[in-house]
Amino acid sequence: QVQLVESGGGLVQPGGSLSVSCAASGDDFRMYDMGWYRQAPGNQRELVATITSGGSTTYAESVKGRFTISRDNAKSTVYLQMNSLKPEDTAVYYCNVVYPRRVPWGQGIQVTISS
Repeated sequence: QVQLVESGGGLVQPGGSLSVSCAASGDDFRMYDMGWYRQAPGNQRELVATITSGGSTTYAESVKGRFTISRDNAKSTVYLQMNSLKPEDTAVYYCNVVYPRRVPWGQGIQVTISS
């Protein structure tokens, strides 16, 4: 069973940058398509970025041009670099397997954008 552990995050001012990481257990990480999700209070969890096993990426319109997803298969880790952050980016951020199928969610990591 794949286990996911998110780290990083924190508090940053609007316009700032932050990076979050997600380490996955197991031996098959390189074969998974991975994604970063976020959930703000009162909102449903939304998918913000994906990266395939081959390195192709997609982004939600709300983060396109500001967020960058990447992966290091040797470390079984996926990253999300977030620039030009806005207060509406405040949420708990989670990673998960997009393909072949989602696994149990990790604890997530809080990202807060506030002056």
